[in-house]
Amino acid sequence: MAISKQHEHYEKKLEILLKEMPSYVVDYVDAKQDIRSPITLFNYVRDFRDFLNWLIAENIAPCSEIKDIPTNVLATLSLVEARNYFKFISRKKYKVSKADDETKQIDVRTVNRQKSSLRSLFKYLTIEAENENNEPYFHRNVMQKIEVTKVTETFNERAKKITDKIFIGDKDLEFLDYIKNEYESSLSHVELRYFKRDKERNISILSLFLGTGIRVNELSNLRIKDIDFTSREISVIRKGNKKDTVSVTPSAIDDLQLYLSVRNERYKAGNGENEFVYVKLYKNEPKPLTNRAIEEIVYKYTKSFDKRMSPHKLRHTYATNLAEQTNGDIPLIMDQLGHTSSDISLLYINTTREKARLAAEALDKRREK
Repeated sequence: MAISKQHEHYEKKLEILLKEMPSYVVDYVDAKQDIRSPITLFNYVRDFRDFLNWLIAENIAPCSEIKDIPTNVLATLSLVEARNYFKFISRKKYKVSKADDETKQIDVRTVNRQKSSLRSLFKYLTIEAENENNEPYFHRNVMQKIEVTKVTETFNERAKKITDKIFIGDKDLEFLDYIKNEYESSLSHVELRYFKRDKERNISILSLFLGTGIRVNELSNLRIKDIDFTSREISVIRKGNKKDTVSVTPSAIDDLQLYLSVRNERYKAGNGENEFVYVKLYKNEPKPLTNRAIEEIVYKYTKSFDKRMSPHKLRHTYATNLAEQTNGDIPLIMDQLGHTSSDISLLYINTTREKARLAAEALDKRREK
């Protein structure tokens, strides 16, 4: 099975992070590697690091390094102390952007994720693991008593949030047309030179997001062998390192072919089947575009057209359009987007609020009779 760049990237980051951790956290990761992805484990261990640092800062752990915190500190942690930690987390604020001083409160879902990660660690230490005496590290699990805050939101409310941040109707087509035909008129001489150099590549990236609904990691890992022009399909590596096949719209295929026609000469790239599709020229050598580089491309062009959007918002745009064109074919939406739950796919059926507005107007017209 092919290993994605993201998979390898987070494996390395996790390996570095674990050098700071106590041995029981290392044991936890070793036990979970076959059932959790490297990115999930990396995020969990970052949560553990924040928690362990807080224990030291609050003088609950009598250590100067988190690596030295013994399990008995976790075993004797009081419920009040555990709740105080999550209060501390929930009251944190972060800057919305570097440009100004606007701050935002940590989202409830972020706090819930931290609760989930620490629950997983404590469950491992109290139930799943065994020490040299064939016993758990300890028996008392204070994290079992921590309540997860339920996020009360209807499908319509969640769908509204999606709708406000994506291209609705034919806006995606207008966006691509703008980039192809109008965008360059607003550029300086230097900006225009760089735009023309990467025009076919960047348009293909935007078009493929809007023509497939794939994730940024799935696009950055795309290789020459993954493209089937005859069937208009691409092979991608989904979450959990699962291989899948995705249909591509004809226009996105056309944009991809146009990019490939200039790719080798423009970026000195080869045609080997394992060559990455989307590359840049770095020190006169072709290098695959990173997720961050692809995100920056999407941010720049969407902001110029309408509003700053991420690759994930382009994915939402595609999913909404697919739901519209297929009359809400949930199995098809799930297959195309790689969803494992129909609940997620249902969101896109509720995103066209314009229908609700028109229906309300139609109902009201009866009063005019």
